[in-house]
Amino acid sequence: MIIGGSKRAVIDNIQKYANAGLLNHKVEINDASLNQNQRINLIHDYLQLIKMPKYHVNNLIARGLADVLTELLNTKTTFSGLEKIKNITGGAIITSNHFSPLENTVVRKTLWQIKHRRLFIVSEDTNLLTNGFIGFLLKYYDTIPVSPDVEYIGKVFPKMIKGVLNDNNFILIYPEQEMWFNYRKPRPPKRGAYYYAAKFHVPIISCFVEIIDLQEPDNYEFNKVKFKMHILDPIYLDPNKSVRENSIEMMQRDYQQKKKAYEQIYDEKLTYNFNIKDIAGWRAGTNKNN
Repeated sequence: MIIGGSKRAVIDNIQKYANAGLLNHKVEINDASLNQNQRINLIHDYLQLIKMPKYHVNNLIARGLADVLTELLNTKTTFSGLEKIKNITGGAIITSNHFSPLENTVVRKTLWQIKHRRLFIVSEDTNLLTNGFIGFLLKYYDTIPVSPDVEYIGKVFPKMIKGVLNDNNFILIYPEQEMWFNYRKPRPPKRGAYYYAAKFHVPIISCFVEIIDLQEPDNYEFNKVKFKMHILDPIYLDPNKSVRENSIEMMQRDYQQKKKAYEQIYDEKLTYNFNIKDIAGWRAGTNKNN
């Protein structure tokens, strides 16, 4: 399912930033842009919203809709390595490659296989401004917004993360930071996900989603794709090391696992010199760089 119209400009941005080595750079062209005060107000309004009865009703609706969407989008999804996480108890942080606004459904469907139904997702605060059906899900599903506001990120956000983990839930954090649409390759992670895993003494559930092309049109730019979820080795902290040491080592190990998975799955060495084949489903003849 392709959301948001033409991706030609997005693909051009991916090519530009991949070749420049800017692998965590924003490539989407229509994302909301807010100043500092606007973002502070946005977070304030959201924190007030989640206290209201309206939110809890819509949260139940959003979770139900997400269940339906997860089923519809993953009829052909397969899974590898489920045995590695079936005995994890307590909270955990999940990391995965970020290539679609809907690929979190792959993670949700994966958790269903081990009888874990609820998934919280860390999402950029500006996503709360998204309209329509996806906007409803982003606002009322189990979302934990992340914001550059110092007061929020230093005090409120960690409490939200800790509370969810203490309730034995899983949190999906995309360490690549920005979404690169249908980009197959794992990108170097930022340290945030691993910092919170180390700080709150929970494992990292390391995931890599393989994107498989189907020879069936989705729209005028893309063919349909299907997914295979690869569960990699869970990553545990070392109790004899500091939060900083653990977070760095966990981050490095996660990236190396994803890199190895990519190279084994696609049978090629991971480099970031752009090739149009890096974009799953992109139809021949529609891209000026093809």
